[in-house]
Amino acid sequence: MAEPRWLDADQQRHWRALLEGTWSLFDALGRDLEEAAGLSMNEYEVMVRLSECEDRTMRMSRLAHDVVSSRSRLTHTVRRMEAAGLVQRRSAADDGRGVDCVLTDVGFEQLKAAAPAHVESVRRRLVDVLTPEQLATVGEAFTEIIREIDRRDR
Repeated sequence: MAEPRWLDADQQRHWRALLEGTWSLFDALGRDLEEAAGLSMNEYEVMVRLSECEDRTMRMSRLAHDVVSSRSRLTHTVRRMEAAGLVQRRSAADDGRGVDCVLTDVGFEQLKAAAPAHVESVRRRLVDVLTPEQLATVGEAFTEIIREIDRRDR
């Protein structure tokens, strides 16, 4: 077995800053969203993704991939949202074996009501904290990370 490639001091410092920063950021954004709209980050992201689709409909398997969730975790989230009238599940029109998730009119209205406060939270906690160059670097870096994970895990 090969010797582990340990992180050097700078790499370790950056890694820990990434961990603490992302956890802190998502925790703060989640609290803000819960206070402003009574939604979790997962629920909000599901509604955003559905709102961007034709007929506000997406296959559950694709939705799980897009919101970076396991299918079982997404099913639990969607079940709660369905009980609240925010989404509906139905057999896929093009393939009866699949299941589509549909953003209801009630869900779309809740999303529109929640969006301004959420965007302000994202601005206050991320966009306005970084320079435009730093924000671009973060976005570009995570785009590369996503590409590599998708390439290796397919």
